[in-house]
Amino acid sequence: MLFAALAFFAVGQAALTRSDAQGAADAAALAAAGDARDHLLPGLEIATLRAADWERVLEGDLLSSAGACEQAHRFAERNNAVATCTQAQLRFSVEVTTNGTVGQSVIPGTSGLHGQARATAAIEPRCSLAAAPSPEPSATPSPSGTAGPGSGATTRPSQPRTVRFKCKGGASVELDTAKGDLWRKVAKSLFDVRLVD
Repeated sequence: MLFAALAFFAVGQAALTRSDAQGAADAAALAAAGDARDHLLPGLEIATLRAADWERVLEGDLLSSAGACEQAHRFAERNNAVATCTQAQLRFSVEVTTNGTVGQSVIPGTSGLHGQARATAAIEPRCSLAAAPSPEPSATPSPSGTAGPGSGATTRPSQPRTVRFKCKGGASVELDTAKGDLWRKVAKSLFDVRLVD
């Protein structure tokens, strides 16, 4: 009876270690995908993007995954585990191994076992460009500084400030490109990040 109780306890320890590993894997995969969603490619200025560029952004083509796997490693470490991370387009797969083991057990060969688990998180686009931004014309003063008929004044398109998106569920999102680096906040509305494996 005592052996059966100890064996049952050992099974519970193994299950807990496995659960810890899965939790670490899930968190690490979500962290990797979330980091990629929150960053655009280096040097990309949202204030200069045209409609075609925004289409690529919304498809995930211009997201930066440079620091994604580093985030996965950090989150695994926080959960007392080590991770390996791989990327396939907008998916990030993470395999983790816990630093802790099952511990002392009456079941032979199990005391030194580490928990292992795998998780995959994906970035899923959820919005489309509502309409191509239409810049308003602004006057270019004539050399004399006076604009008017026959004065030689010309018009040139000013850079559009607001970009509008139509998202799933009928939601709409607006981005004022003149208000600095707002991408991280807006990205959470334009893309979903979820576990897929």
